[in-house]
Amino acid sequence: MKVVVVGLGKIGLPLAVQYARAGADVVGLDVSERVVSMVNAGSEPFPGEAELAEGLRSVVSAGRLRATLDAAEAVPDADVVVVVVPLFVAPDGVPDFALMDAATLSVGRHLRAATLVVYETTLPVGTTRDRWVPRLEAASGLVAERDFHVVFSPERVLTGRVFADLRRYPKLIGGLSPTGAAAARRFYEAVLQFDDRSDLARPNGVWDLGSAEAAEMAKLAETTYRDVNIALANEFAQFADRRGIDVASVIDACNSQPYSHIHRPGIAVGGHCIPVYPRLYLWNDPQATVVRTARERNAVMPAYAVELLDRAHGDLAGQRVVVLGAAYRGGVKETAFSGVFATVAALEARAAVVTVSDPLFSDEELQGLGLRPHTIGESVDAAIVQADHLEYATMGPAELPGVRTIIDGRRVLDVRSWTGATVVAIGSGAAAPTP
Repeated sequence: MKVVVVGLGKIGLPLAVQYARAGADVVGLDVSERVVSMVNAGSEPFPGEAELAEGLRSVVSAGRLRATLDAAEAVPDADVVVVVVPLFVAPDGVPDFALMDAATLSVGRHLRAATLVVYETTLPVGTTRDRWVPRLEAASGLVAERDFHVVFSPERVLTGRVFADLRRYPKLIGGLSPTGAAAARRFYEAVLQFDDRSDLARPNGVWDLGSAEAAEMAKLAETTYRDVNIALANEFAQFADRRGIDVASVIDACNSQPYSHIHRPGIAVGGHCIPVYPRLYLWNDPQATVVRTARERNAVMPAYAVELLDRAHGDLAGQRVVVLGAAYRGGVKETAFSGVFATVAALEARAAVVTVSDPLFSDEELQGLGLRPHTIGESVDAAIVQADHLEYATMGPAELPGVRTIIDGRRVLDVRSWTGATVVAIGSGAAAPTP
């Protein structure tokens, strides 16, 4: 089986390696000369993905995976084309289809009959049928579901653990026809292996949702649920702070009952998925007031953390404040929609002197992000924990000499280690307003 993966990013490259390890002959198609060159050399273009470095070296040396810039070289011989190209979303929720339109046009120009085209990039409902199919048909001169098949199958993995997630979660598919869906099922059953999951209502594996639209909605729904749930937890946390209650104990108590699954509050919701896909859902369903309100609630949490710091520490003007963590989540060297930017902006609005520290980023990289680097060991007046890096769990006063107040936005610090400093977690009730 010959497979082309379009887009060798943090999801596409692991997918290409997975397919090659399963025995497919894989060509990775990308627009970056650097990425193509590194993949062909068996060297991972980005660090931090478990199993990737070894897997990439293995399949490249075995001749199972190579990369190219040339669609005309890759697409005509493909049995399956998997498109994993980024889709960006503007702050107002309007999707920017430019990169995916270009990729679709490139595939369509070289598409041959009997090829299966699968889109894995998360999309607004209806995009596969209403946008990609007409473009593929116009570029190729072929007719979908007669000459070739198109299926939507959302990626459901997190960077850093892609291979484990591919095994753990059912692979959702939605075709434009039963024949196309059957072809997608055969493909994924050939290239994926699934963990046994006794907790699922049906066996783990490839799940056909019956239509591309249902599969598109499933990805938006599962991610939007998380955003809404976190927003509810954040709302509970702010109320708990006003009343002097520790919301963590409340959530633990609630979740001891099997119908309650409240998530944890925190300083920010970042990454490529949770803060983005609810906006894609809203683009389809602008009347979804719950989703819109939840997104707004989560977006203001960095400013709320700074408000807590002001309440616990006092006037922040001229105060040296370090933000711990540029990454959007612990252990991942990625700043997509990270709360660091809004946190820094809110601190600077109060005239604080702000620096940022992150064990995954060099000073030069932080400067490239528009952030002022902090050197651990330098004196500060206050700190805000923005990312839950494991390194912060063992941090103590020696790393932040002079610190008087810390807002732990992720509940990652060992409070017992911070003698002499006031440590306040979001939703702990420790910085309740004076009556």
